[in-house]
Amino acid sequence: MAPVCPLDAGGPVEEEEAMAISVLLVDDEEVFVQTLAKRLTLRRFNVYTATRKERVFESLRNNLIDVVLLDVRMPDLDGIEATQDIKVAYPLIEVILLTGHASMEASLEGLKRGAFDYLLKPVNIDELVYKIEDAYRKKGLQEEKIRRLEDRSDPAADEAESGASD
Repeated sequence: MAPVCPLDAGGPVEEEEAMAISVLLVDDEEVFVQTLAKRLTLRRFNVYTATRKERVFESLRNNLIDVVLLDVRMPDLDGIEATQDIKVAYPLIEVILLTGHASMEASLEGLKRGAFDYLLKPVNIDELVYKIEDAYRKKGLQEEKIRRLEDRSDPAADEAESGASD
């Protein structure tokens, strides 16, 4: 097994071949982060971690992240507000909220602010993997829609197509 990067190092947990889905795991519980990161890495995800507020946006700026797994309650970070901030700065990144507190109000507020979904801790790994893959599919569909719109509005692409058919 490849060496595991320390928490908040900004790099992937395991540095083997590039994996299909990049996940940023944000939680202040270091043991939870380490354990979940290892489990997701074994399932072929590219996992980045952040246990402090300042590392979240640093990781988003420096890495191509597809899905953020975000704890709702951290000492230095409000997960609901962070969800909104992430969606404003990176609208195509999907956010899945994790909560150890069965707060339906907080979860619903997170959904209103752009979260893809939420899960209660302790997280069932199979359910989490399904949610991550589902969020990644949604992101891919949104990216495809944007590509199609850009292709339609690109006059050079229209000329190339009409020139090729002549």
